[in-house]
Amino acid sequence: VLSFRAVESQSEGQCTPVDSLWRRYSEFELLRNYLSVTYPHIVVPPLPEKRADFVWHKLSADNMDPDFVERRRIGLENFLLRVASHPVLCEDKIFYSFLTQEGRWKEMVNETGFQLKADSRLKALNATFRVKNPDKRFTELKHYSDELQSVISHLLRVRARVADRLYGVYKVHGNYGRVFSEWSAIEKEMGDGLQSAGHHMDVYAASIDDILEEEEHYADQLKEYLFYAEALRAVCRKHELMQYDLEMAAQDLTSKKQQCEELATGTVRTFSLKGMTSKLFGQETTEQREAKIKVLEEQIQEGEEQLKSKNLEGRDFVKSAWADIERFKEQKNHDLKEALISYAVMQISMCKKGIQVWTNAKECFSKM
Repeated sequence: VLSFRAVESQSEGQCTPVDSLWRRYSEFELLRNYLSVTYPHIVVPPLPEKRADFVWHKLSADNMDPDFVERRRIGLENFLLRVASHPVLCEDKIFYSFLTQEGRWKEMVNETGFQLKADSRLKALNATFRVKNPDKRFTELKHYSDELQSVISHLLRVRARVADRLYGVYKVHGNYGRVFSEWSAIEKEMGDGLQSAGHHMDVYAASIDDILEEEEHYADQLKEYLFYAEALRAVCRKHELMQYDLEMAAQDLTSKKQQCEELATGTVRTFSLKGMTSKLFGQETTEQREAKIKVLEEQIQEGEEQLKSKNLEGRDFVKSAWADIERFKEQKNHDLKEALISYAVMQISMCKKGIQVWTNAKECFSKM
């Protein structure tokens, strides 16, 4: 459950927004599903993981673990900031009601009928189809998103192994502290130096918990783009489905034109069951043929309009989608660069702390 404060200026005739709201994870899922269906050309920001994944075994994978719950809260807050900073999504009325209204926003979502669109689109996306003339840019983008997901997954696994080893190194320093402390109890002249060195080791060993918690925040930054890869693929899949619909409409129109031509000329260029029936039971009358031609001509006119509409819709989709993909790429490059630099700085800082601990221990030993 996430609680947040809605800060919004009040306009004339507008209800006063509530001071704070409670939202469950499932409500965030509903909001994101609505945005994905309503804005198919947009790379919709992903939600943080519902259950802990890519964790190293010293950390709890319990969904109710306080540290995990807090990181997920930060992730949900980041999702809201992503949507609020998007030039298109930030203007959505449902998103505004999600931020400002307690329960009415769910009714508004249902009134949009987005779920029916989502169900029909899901069936279409799950259907097996093959586009004859795929857009090369979207094909390459789909491959890129697959590779990005693979690389980040591998990076997260490597990080988990490094964190595990680092944890072991730090905790062993705690053993140094215990041994030095025990040793100091039997030494008169060396006791103070050993005791001080042991203290430095204990402090160093205890610092690993905060460090690894910071590492988990870095991992969460990578996981966001792990999930963004799926959002990219979703846009590619929607374009593929749109292209498939366009090709099917063009094929259907060509078929109807051919049928109309065959009826008008009385020649059959392709084998059909109807053609065989005509040969077996006799030709249609002139009136029947003209009636069929008239129906086909109406269907052809309607099909041409639909094809024109689908072509325009497809061009608009590509234009809008590619603009948003370029925006996403710029955001991705900036965010991942900052995350990797922060991780490097953190590692350097940890190494400096280790050097300082052993420098302090060296001074303790020198004074004995």
